[in-house]
Amino acid sequence: MTATLHFDRAEYDVRVAKTRKAMEEAGIDLLIATDPSNMAWLSGYDGWSFYTHQAVLVGPDGEPVWWGRAMDAAGAKRTVFMHDDNITGYEDIYVQNPKRHPMQTLAELIKARGWESVTIGVEMDNYYFSAAAYASLTANLPQAKFKDITGLVNWQRAIKSPREITFMRRAARIVEAMHAMIAERCEPGLKKNELVADIYHTAISGAGGHWGDYPAIVPMLPSGMDATAPHLTWDDQPFKSGECTFFEIAGAYRHYQCPQSRTVFLGKPPQKYLDAEKAVLEAVDMGLEQAKPGNTCEDIAIAFYDTLQRHGFEKDSRTGYAIGLSYPPDWGERTMSFRRGDKTVLKPGMTFHFMPALWLDDGGLEITEPILITETGVECLCATSRQLLVKG
Repeated sequence: MTATLHFDRAEYDVRVAKTRKAMEEAGIDLLIATDPSNMAWLSGYDGWSFYTHQAVLVGPDGEPVWWGRAMDAAGAKRTVFMHDDNITGYEDIYVQNPKRHPMQTLAELIKARGWESVTIGVEMDNYYFSAAAYASLTANLPQAKFKDITGLVNWQRAIKSPREITFMRRAARIVEAMHAMIAERCEPGLKKNELVADIYHTAISGAGGHWGDYPAIVPMLPSGMDATAPHLTWDDQPFKSGECTFFEIAGAYRHYQCPQSRTVFLGKPPQKYLDAEKAVLEAVDMGLEQAKPGNTCEDIAIAFYDTLQRHGFEKDSRTGYAIGLSYPPDWGERTMSFRRGDKTVLKPGMTFHFMPALWLDDGGLEITEPILITETGVECLCATSRQLLVKG
């Protein structure tokens, strides 16, 4: 069966080699990647099967091994670069069965490959690796030594290849189209679910001749007092005059995520919203000035926070994070953050969501930018107008 690969085989070989180097430095002989983003990055695998146990195994040599539910092995053969003998599936009797755990079969696979006595790295703090999974593995591989390698593969993904950046730019065109549609359609009386339907239609229709994938997070668009909270979604209530709504959405292309937020105020905004807009826009400019190779994530954060504070506003959460290839429930890469204390050095090819959101006592303001660190500075991936959109 011929697989459909989105990157050259040579790029996958580079990724695996980078991962093996990191494994060696961490004292790992066998890596078990259960994060679907890491599985996709290492092997090309793509399928909505992460609700069951699955993994990509990277040993000391040879091709990686895909392991998962037997019915999903057909999908692996359609999407991964490995040969069929490195694709293996477990019987359905192990699926959501409290008396049997799929990790029993993974342990048998590890034994069959001669890895039962090695040091094994697992992603302990991961959405897709459960306590029961770890317990089953350790019980069935008593001779192995286990180490937590959460984030090891994620960090290898930090600097994007030219083709990955192309995918990010395609996602950026999609989120631009989404915000343009919102700016046109959002008005008092329109039900929120109706606008969300249009958001999804625009997102999946794509832009610039490229189709849209599903975003890793659903649209978030709280209004009024709901906008004092960051992560509320939608209902069937109509938009109202005198309220602001922030739209936290993302364009996606082949699972490369380009999130961007903008805020709409229907009616005449109070002065504090105009003051907050001014503060955020200036703080964004100051942060972007620090976004260049050799500086750190902390440099961007400090420039942003200090500028915001001079305008009388405070933000106690991080103001950005790494983005790229992601599956639900998160479009972040879970590595770097724009916050005080994160001294990660910025390098060309890194991509971030610069997220200078403010939540006020009666609403919220989000004007965010997806950015790419270049050889000389920073590129904003989107051209969406950076302002509070006021519709009278």
